[in-house]
Amino acid sequence: MADLRADLGFLQLRNPVLTASGTFGYGMEFLSFLDLSAIGGIVVKGLYYGPREGNPPPRLVETASGLINAIGLPGVGVEHFAADVLPELRKHDATVIVNVCGDGDEEYFQVIEFLNRYDGIAAYELNISCPNVKLNGACPAMNPHMTRTIVATAKQRSRRPLVVKLSPNVTNIAEIARAAEDGGADGISLINTLLAMAVDLETRRPKLGNVFGGLSGPAIKPVALRMTYQVAQAVRIPIIGMGGICTGRDALEFMLVGARAVQVGTANFVDPAASVRIVHEIAEYCDARGIARVADIVGTLETNR
Repeated sequence: MADLRADLGFLQLRNPVLTASGTFGYGMEFLSFLDLSAIGGIVVKGLYYGPREGNPPPRLVETASGLINAIGLPGVGVEHFAADVLPELRKHDATVIVNVCGDGDEEYFQVIEFLNRYDGIAAYELNISCPNVKLNGACPAMNPHMTRTIVATAKQRSRRPLVVKLSPNVTNIAEIARAAEDGGADGISLINTLLAMAVDLETRRPKLGNVFGGLSGPAIKPVALRMTYQVAQAVRIPIIGMGGICTGRDALEFMLVGARAVQVGTANFVDPAASVRIVHEIAEYCDARGIARVADIVGTLETNR
């Protein structure tokens, strides 16, 4: 049986499969489909300091091999999460990473400082890359100076490892990743959704109430793989890859290009037990080929470059 453990340096995971923020609720919603301790961990729905309603509907549109969402990061806020959600997650032996959000720089830091006081959180994922909040998808992760500055302060305020989630809506992803590393990030996760839109030809109206949204699903996998590879060549810190992962082979491809772990997102909407299935498929692939440690696959892509 292959050793599926994933070493992120700052965190040891049972296996390399995590669930992506915004696609798995707070974990408790999926208990009837899977055992939370059977996957590497969960990245919970993005948390602002206070409760948040999100964008008005319609907020989801299916596309060819993908999904556009303009949910707008609704959530329960840190007080409710710490008092009611986190204690339940502890009961299920889940490795919990909190996706930290903010409407401004200071809110990111307030969320971190509040949650620093509570046990049961393995790391923070700093979400500076959501395309649904700012006009035309603008976000801190599109600017290396802003990225470095926010990460540096967040790292200073944090008592836990800090993973920085990057946006694909940039021309030089490696530059942004290096800025996050320079700011003190312990790890990088990528990619967030691609800025997109859908229109109704008959009504001549946008299909989303927010006009723009974020494209996810199998359609973005080639872009996500390319960017994960580029970042792996540019930084020394661990990488968590995501973007269109639906099978164990998908996950292993991200590891091949340099990711030490992966996040499963849109697939959770199609198959609520997708993350556990992917863990099994990774194990089956390794066992069939005599691969003793899945970690041995990481970064082994051979190119002619």
